[in-house]
Parts: sequence; C-alpha cells; structure tokens
Amino acid sequence: MDSSAVITQICKEEARGPLRGKGDQKSVTSHKPRSRGILHSLFCCVCRDDGEAVPAHSGAPLLVEENGAVPKTPVQYLLPEVKAQDSDKICVVIDLDETLVHSSFKVYVLKRPHVDEFLQRMGELFECVLFTASLAKYADPVADLLDKWGAFRARLFRESCVFHRGNYVKDLSRLGRDLRRVLILDNSPASYVFHPDNAVPVASWFDNMGDTELHDLLPFFEQLSRVDDVYSVLRQPRPGS
Repeated sequence: MDSSAVITQICKEEARGPLRGKGDQKSVTSHKPRSRGILHSLFCCVCRDDGEAVPAHSGAPLLVEENGAVPKTPVQYLLPEVKAQDSDKICVVIDLDETLVHSSFKVYVLKRPHVDEFLQRMGELFECVLFTASLAKYADPVADLLDKWGAFRARLFRESCVFHRGNYVKDLSRLGRDLRRVLILDNSPASYVFHPDNAVPVASWFDNMGDTELHDLLPFFEQLSRVDDVYSVLRQPRPGS
C-alpha cells in the first residue's frame, strides 16, 4: 500500500464509527475548520442512528400581528453569505466518503488518487462546500488533514441532511444559493435525489490505487466553471449515456 495515500491510522475498536453506508452517522454543521487535537479525536465517536429528519423550526409559538397577519420569518439557510472572493463562482457541494476517501474497518483512511490535485484546483475554480452524511467527529478531522489549501469554504454534516425514505438527502435548495449555479459531486444518487439535474456523478471508490476519476473530471469542471447556468450543460445528453 502506498503510504502517501493514508490519511491516518486508527485502531479497530475506534473504527466502528466512520461510514458503513452513508446513512449511519449523525453530524454537526460547521462553517470553518476547527482547532482541535485531530489524532486524539478522529475516531472516538459513537454512531447514533435515530432516523429523525431535521426539524423545520424550533416549535416556538408564532407571533401574530394585530391585524391577524403572521409575520414572515427569515429563512435559515445552511450556508453563510457568499464571500467576496467567491461572488462570481459557482457553488460545488462535494461528498467525502467513497468520493474523496475511503474509511477502512481494517485500520486506515485512504485518500483517493489525485485528490490533492483535484481539491487544489476546485478551490480555485469554485465555492466548494464539503457536505457529508457522516458524523462531524469523524468527518471534520479527516477534512482538516485532507484539505491543505482551504478549498472548503464551509462544512455540512448529517444534521444538515433531510431524512427521506431511509436515506440522508442533501437538499440543495436549503443552501441559500441560486440552483442554476450549484453543482453536487457525490457517488450516491440517493444523496441528490431532490436535484438530479445538478449532479456530476462519480463512481464509488474503495481501494483501487490506479483510479483516475478525479483527474479525469477536472476538464469537465473547468468547463462548468465558465457557464452562467449549470443546467445548460448538465441537462444535455452526455457521451455514453
């Protein structure tokens, strides 16, 4: 095994928490990398599968105006306002497990081949957002080690997903971005079932160190970074489809 592909080593008992199918984790939303003892906290979490959807509101009573009208409450989007550096860029939601890395129950978290090159270039072209159904206690430290260039402007975890028909779906309409300028890269079609026309599918990756998919996708993303409306490209028939 190429040691450069190993992000970190974990013990077998602690490896019971990462990803064994994308709907098995709970997460916490974060908009910036956290300072923490990475290797100490990486796989110390315990999975909890309660199968509950994210609540739409807190359940607090609504205040009604004197004329009987219910005031509109501001929509709580998952992402903060776009930074000036990304104001003209398309937003790309990028999955973690089986897309960028694979978490082995043996002892390793492996990086997909060409992931360094891929993330560096994607961070230059797009407003990149990590969006995973995994636990933040697992995914956040992995992302700290993986993203050396600060490509991810924000990180979203399991609680930001919508539980739908047994799957944790990434509802792109909740991001707070124009859907005509949003892409999602994910190996699981169930993750983007609400917005299939925004998806760039990628094959699941486990341990094939000869894989070139991320490298091969870069020219296509270069093309997408220059369009005004992603549907103008993604809704067209693709070669081999």
